[in-house]
Amino acid sequence: MTDTNDGAAAPEAEAGAAPGMHILGQYIKDLSFENPNAPRSLQQGEQPKLDINVNVGAQQIGEDQFEVILTLTSKAERPDMVMFNVELVYAGLFKITGVPKEHMHPFVMIECPRMIFPFARNILAEATRNGGFPPLLLDPIDFANLYRQNMQQQAATEGAKPMPN
Repeated sequence: MTDTNDGAAAPEAEAGAAPGMHILGQYIKDLSFENPNAPRSLQQGEQPKLDINVNVGAQQIGEDQFEVILTLTSKAERPDMVMFNVELVYAGLFKITGVPKEHMHPFVMIECPRMIFPFARNILAEATRNGGFPPLLLDPIDFANLYRQNMQQQAATEGAKPMPN
């Protein structure tokens, strides 16, 4: 019995390697929890105002390796005091293959943070719980929408700059 090839190449071989992502590592770069008014802040009272900010950044480490940094900050305060202030800078090291160059930026800024967010969310919840408060459980984040908003904001900022003479 012999193997024959009718000349049709596998679609994957023609188009190149299928896009792939491997998480090489995940780590906390910085974690800060402040409870400046304890034990008063731990007493029951008015529902606090909660501000949450999310930021995503990335830098290329090697030809196909990227460090993606997810920064989550939250501040809870009542009119008379800050209850807590927490900041988590969480990162992942990714190896990305088979993604066309023109699609690499959105891929890195959307798919990579989507992969590490659940771990960062858990760390933030544990930090607030260990600080004496109910766990801060963040809702899932639509990183594609966040990316679009950031690109629109960047385009508007660049469009507002005066043209050099």
